[in-house]
Order: sequence, then C-alpha cells, then structure tokens
Amino acid sequence: MNISEIKELMTQFDQSSLREFSYKTSENELVFSKNDRKVEETIGSQSDDVVENPDGDWDNASSEAPIVDAEQSKETVKQEMGDLIESPLVGVAYLSPSPTQDPFVRVGDSVKKGQTLLIIEAMKVMNEILAPRDGIITDILVANEEVVEFGKGLVSIK
Repeated sequence: MNISEIKELMTQFDQSSLREFSYKTSENELVFSKNDRKVEETIGSQSDDVVENPDGDWDNASSEAPIVDAEQSKETVKQEMGDLIESPLVGVAYLSPSPTQDPFVRVGDSVKKGQTLLIIEAMKVMNEILAPRDGIITDILVANEEVVEFGKGLVSIK
C-alpha cells in the first residue's frame, strides 16, 4: 500500500460517519479511529521506514509508539470524572422536560438513585435516563437537542 492510497483512505474516512476503520493484510495493518483513545498504525514489512522527529528529544532510541493500557486509562478517567452514564439508544437528548423549564440537572447538582437526568427521544417515544446511584453531577457531555448514538457518554456522576 503506497502513501497516496493511505491518504485517500484517510480522506474518505474523515468524510464518513464511521467511528473506526481497520484494514489488514499479511504485510500491513492500518487502523483509523475518531474515538478518544490512542490508535496505533503498524506496518509489518515496512519497519525500515524513516520516522520523523522534529524535536529530536525522545527519551529512548526506539521508534515504537508507547502502548497505553486501555483498562488503566479507563480507570484513571473513571476516578477523575466519576461514573459515566452512556446512552442506551440512538435518539435526540433533551436536558429539560420542556423548552421553557429548567434542566433536569446541572453540573454540581446532587442526585438520588432513580432521579431523571435527561430524556432521549427515539421514534417519538420519550425515554428517561435515570441516575444509577446517588452522587454529584461532575459533567454533562451532551447539548440540548443533540443527536446521540448508542454508547455515547451523556452524564458523569461522582
């Protein structure tokens, strides 16, 4: 696979709604991701390629990227932000019961288990997203009337 083919794939991936893309052959492996995590690109038979380093101040001589333990970084985020409440379905998020009323919760609010955090409308059905436990809202990760996908972070509770 040459560099122009890789650039074309990157352009198409950028313009698509895909969140992740991987391509693998016996010689190459290429992974693209729009998710918030480190992704590696490994080119098996082309390990002699020149690696550019404009700063020239790497701690070690290895050109390999550091591998980040996904579980460890997930645990660090959980400790800093609290529990992440993810969207159980695709739909439109509403932060208040109606446009003229106050939001269900704000950052810093104390919530009780079972309290409504927001509503997701899917197929004309209003689905309440409830607090799974008592806690304090540390972050609201969606905007009012934002379209959310399955698994998208909505609210963080500590």
